[in-house]
Amino acid sequence: MSTITPGPVTLVWLRRDLRLSDHSALHLARSFKEPIQCVFVFDQEILDKIPRLPGQALNQDRRLGFIHAAVAALDERIGQAGGHLITRYGLARQELPQIAQAIGAVRVLFAHDDEPAARARDQQVSEALQAAGIACHSVKDQCIFERHEVLTQAQKPFSVFTPYKNAWLRQLSPEATAPRSTGSDAAFGKRLLPQHQLPKALRTGLPSLESMGFGPGNLDALRIPLGASGAQRLFEDFKPRIGQYKVARDFPGAKGPSYLSVHLRFGTISIRELVRFALEAREDKKNSEGAETWLSELIWRDFYMQILYHHPHVVGRSFRPEYDAIAWETGPESDQLFEAWCQGQTGFPIVDASMRQLNATGYMHNRLRMVVASFLTKDLGIDWRRGEAYFAWKLNDFDLSANNGGWQWAASTGCDAQPYFRIFNPTSQSERFDAKGLFIRRYVPEIAALPDKYIHAPWTAPPLLLSEAGIDLGETYPAPVVDHDLARKKTLARFSVVKAGLGTS
Repeated sequence: MSTITPGPVTLVWLRRDLRLSDHSALHLARSFKEPIQCVFVFDQEILDKIPRLPGQALNQDRRLGFIHAAVAALDERIGQAGGHLITRYGLARQELPQIAQAIGAVRVLFAHDDEPAARARDQQVSEALQAAGIACHSVKDQCIFERHEVLTQAQKPFSVFTPYKNAWLRQLSPEATAPRSTGSDAAFGKRLLPQHQLPKALRTGLPSLESMGFGPGNLDALRIPLGASGAQRLFEDFKPRIGQYKVARDFPGAKGPSYLSVHLRFGTISIRELVRFALEAREDKKNSEGAETWLSELIWRDFYMQILYHHPHVVGRSFRPEYDAIAWETGPESDQLFEAWCQGQTGFPIVDASMRQLNATGYMHNRLRMVVASFLTKDLGIDWRRGEAYFAWKLNDFDLSANNGGWQWAASTGCDAQPYFRIFNPTSQSERFDAKGLFIRRYVPEIAALPDKYIHAPWTAPPLLLSEAGIDLGETYPAPVVDHDLARKKTLARFSVVKAGLGTS
């Protein structure tokens, strides 16, 4: 790489903060006198681990497509302001120190990422920078409170949500949610290193998806709003609906959620902006219940992040070690059942509709995540880690801390988890939250002709009715792969190995 340097520079490494407003690292960069240069690296270490379907010339990954679009939007905005976003495809642990030295950076700023692999990578980058005489600072941006900021009176991390939430709320202050200003577009532009001052080797364009071995996927067909502007459109759409959130969020056929989870995951919107709105909305009587519930969901996000930080063993193991004694089903039959679950072919319509939605769109409603996770672990008796890994592959909004926390909650192996003896009945969940089968009919069209009464459990329909609806159980649609009542008994027996330490309440 060219050794020509433009002079002292503050380098901001963008990662899970793909926006230019309310941005912690850029806010800090403005406090230094040196011009600001931004960089984003498509980290080959991460991309090489994305599963590839057999026979594909180009891999498909909606998350990478989402990131690429967000980075392209940043590239355009920074270019319009007179700067240039350095973008690279390679190993971040190698690229960052090289780029920092090539541009004469005196410091590198970036936002914390508390996933174990990210912490290890960031440590390597920090050590390489420090060895080159370049200062390195990381800042909080993904959450309101992190790491050691919310602790028990004994100065220990919380492992139960409700007391954590209460402590989180007590600690909340205007400063915690205040915008991390980056200034007006004009003021921000004046702080950027002019593009012409960059070494020519760093003035390359954005790597294409194809050059990284990936195809465009189906993001366009799904019409997912992209980038920071897309996040703001979704946010504006949600604001008038927040009053109904407490009830509407449970019904997959209703427009209840904010649909902002993928934007939070990649930082195309600021968590502080969302919390400020929630706090304001809960002061309005007509919105207070919905806003309070939504705020709790945002606090759950912080909770699981601090669990991952303090208990990194949850990546691959149960939060409570005694749960690792559970004997999950293994062997060819369990592999076949897992594949049926993955493909939405279990014979339980709500489970199948949920998995088909995930496979087709990368999205799954939060209640349905609980239903399918409970079904995999407690109806099929399959290890939660297999389901967690499948979600990690498929979910657009995959976030290690939340995904791990949610799966361990459903499997009753985690902190503050669903008690092992409380087992979701997929049929009653379907009847309660998709009463008219609107969601099921959308994703399981082969049983759409069934009346509402039988759409949740086709095996209970009279044979003549099934025939009239064009359904041949076991042929056109699967018969149930498991008997829920028998599965429940097996689950209670399976958890008996840790029952003595659990209690029954």
